[in-house]
Amino acid sequence: MFEKIANYLSRQMDVPVESITNDTTFESLGIDSLDTVEMLMDLEQELNVDLELEEKLSTVGEFVAFVEERIG
Repeated sequence: MFEKIANYLSRQMDVPVESITNDTTFESLGIDSLDTVEMLMDLEQELNVDLELEEKLSTVGEFVAFVEERIG
């Protein structure tokens, strides 16, 4: 799941995928809350799951864990 999300972020934010780690913050990538919601909606469509965000996530690793927990 990390690779899928890192590749998505790399494309969306025009940064090298190698620069994205679990500890990379959304803030350092220039991602705001609206971007996070957009990313969730894209992933919901791609994975065919419902990912209702209930808390603020600040790192790529936290987001990966959130998605993995929801898709079981």
